[in-house]
Amino acid sequence: MGTWRGLRVAFIMGSLFMILLIIVYWDDVGGFSLYPLKDPKHEVLQSGCCAPTTMSPPQTTPASRAHTTSSSIVSTTASSASFSPKEAAQEHTEEGKGKQNHAQRKEETKEDVEMEISAYDREQEARKKRIDDVCSGKEDVEVPERTRPFSQIPNRELDHLIVDDTHQIIYCYVPKVACTNWKRVMVVLSQSLISSSSGKPYTDPEAVPADLVHNSTLHLTFAKFWRRYGSLSRHLMALKLQHYTKFLFVRDPFVRLISAFRNKFGRPNQDFYRQFGSVMLRRYGNVSGDLPETAAEAFKAGIKPTFQQFITYLLDPETEKESIFNEHWRQVYRLCHPCQVKYDFIGKLETLETDAELLLKLLKVDHLIRFPSGAQNKTAASWERDWFAQIPISTQRQLYKLYELDFELFGYPKPDSVLHQ
Repeated sequence: MGTWRGLRVAFIMGSLFMILLIIVYWDDVGGFSLYPLKDPKHEVLQSGCCAPTTMSPPQTTPASRAHTTSSSIVSTTASSASFSPKEAAQEHTEEGKGKQNHAQRKEETKEDVEMEISAYDREQEARKKRIDDVCSGKEDVEVPERTRPFSQIPNRELDHLIVDDTHQIIYCYVPKVACTNWKRVMVVLSQSLISSSSGKPYTDPEAVPADLVHNSTLHLTFAKFWRRYGSLSRHLMALKLQHYTKFLFVRDPFVRLISAFRNKFGRPNQDFYRQFGSVMLRRYGNVSGDLPETAAEAFKAGIKPTFQQFITYLLDPETEKESIFNEHWRQVYRLCHPCQVKYDFIGKLETLETDAELLLKLLKVDHLIRFPSGAQNKTAASWERDWFAQIPISTQRQLYKLYELDFELFGYPKPDSVLHQ
């Protein structure tokens, strides 16, 4: 009787033990994959299309971590068992190739960036060397007051050099060369204009109103140093010129003139009509009687300056005897003094997008601001031939002599009318 009871107890215990083993076995089976393990990085590189998904690690308790550990041991064993030596070697080779391809692509990308930077550096060095050669007399071109030191330039001629002390930047603005957008950038960097809607300084250059950005009170220029710093002004200018990053943007001189004429005389502009347009019409337009009082009335009557009258006005010796050239057609060398100021960056409107991106990186403000991507100046260089078609060749050559130094300093090709003389 006792023997039978012992056998029955042993049977029950054995059954319970088998059930427990089955439960543990199926639990562990659910914890490992029947497919070979692969390196997630290797998977991404092989597919070449999808980035790995970032997942948050699961929350674990001490018990669950112990279970996970045991499961991972089973998983690793099962995965290893599914590989033959040949397959394992092949997998290792493919993984090695993937890492090698990744390293190669990374190296190629680095080389592309270095080539881009190198090309940019070479172009900038060529532009700066061109200015140095012209200013030093190596080129066969006359440079007015070439030997004049910066200290002898009158304050009134330094009103285009805008200073940002916070970021240690000096920008010489040239009208009709994206200066509205660059002034917007300077306003944002210097935080010199408060937004009426937010009550805070503007942070987006494109949001700065174009009609406000040309307000001279917004910008600290060298011309204002005397009033602010008195007898220390010239000393401070010299220090800032030595330590700050200095830049300007230029464009083809003849195309800049076309742009200035279109903007100021191609549509009613009361200030320019009164100060300049009416003078051109009276002197070179053979207009009899009184002129209309306003630009709107004159345009409505078909009375407005022509491009040829504008060129004649520029070439007339009496023009500058009466008053210095307006900034919109004054030569760049007279606005920015490149023979006295050693600029660190010379940008060109013809390569504005690329130059602007590179410059913001050079200024180390590319993380703070982006150059406005709005509508750019619509005057195309290809229009030059059409605009000058009615201008006599002899007049074009005189005009070239007037702007020759700008052509030479900034490496713009001579117009056809000059090349074929």
